[in-house]
Amino acid sequence: MATKKKTEVVAEEEVKAEAPVEEAPKKAKKAKKEEKAAPEKPAKPMPTEARATSMNVRCTPRKARLVLDLVRGKDVKVALGILKNVNKAASEPVSKTIRSAAANAINNFGMDENSLYISEIYANDGMRIKRFIPRAKGSASGLVKRCCHITVVVKMR
Repeated sequence: MATKKKTEVVAEEEVKAEAPVEEAPKKAKKAKKEEKAAPEKPAKPMPTEARATSMNVRCTPRKARLVLDLVRGKDVKVALGILKNVNKAASEPVSKTIRSAAANAINNFGMDENSLYISEIYANDGMRIKRFIPRAKGSASGLVKRCCHITVVVKMR
């Protein structure tokens, strides 16, 4: 009987000694999986421009382009000063859009307020409102009221 107990004790010690050896490869595999799961991502480049768009402004694109041509390529502060003194209906929505683009650049992307300039500014066709106007002898003619989309892109100098 004494010999049996010794063999059982030896067998248990062997099992205990083997158990940590099995756990070591499992830990190594987990470490490898963690390394594979989290590869280093390259840092995103900082944006160099910010934009704002006003949709369906009740001003024809042709009239809005007259105002846009005055401020294209100018600094934001200079452009807002010009628009304050322009007597056109489109100057108010254009100045609002420029202020919005500048605010996006400052708040969202941390750009310097004093070095912003208008790199792109354009007006595209928007929705068209179709109406009728009465004419002579009980007839009617079509009337199209045009809208435009104003887009402003600002960058840092």
